[in-house]
Amino acid sequence: MKAKYISHQSLKRKLLKDPEVREAYSDLEEEYQLINEMLKARERAGVSQADVAKKMRTTASAVSRLESLNVSTRPSPSLNTLKKYAHSLGCTLSIKLIPRKISKAKA
Repeated sequence: MKAKYISHQSLKRKLLKDPEVREAYSDLEEEYQLINEMLKARERAGVSQADVAKKMRTTASAVSRLESLNVSTRPSPSLNTLKKYAHSLGCTLSIKLIPRKISKAKA
């Protein structure tokens, strides 16, 4: 039997129809945004994890863990670590507090 191909977006749409999955996904939105920003910055800089690690004076595996940000199994990175990561890419770290849009269902 031939395996059926499903795109990431299709799978995501399908899974997010489940209210429990949607809530869990929403709870991780900030972490996903941070990971996305980190990966985009490294891509723009055109450097590898090993390059970042050298500038941060750590290991490539530590940078890999930082970029995965699996907060369910590890503590969140410190502000100092995030600054070192940003500076290693020629960036500055910017943190913003943005008011949430509260839906009527959660209010």
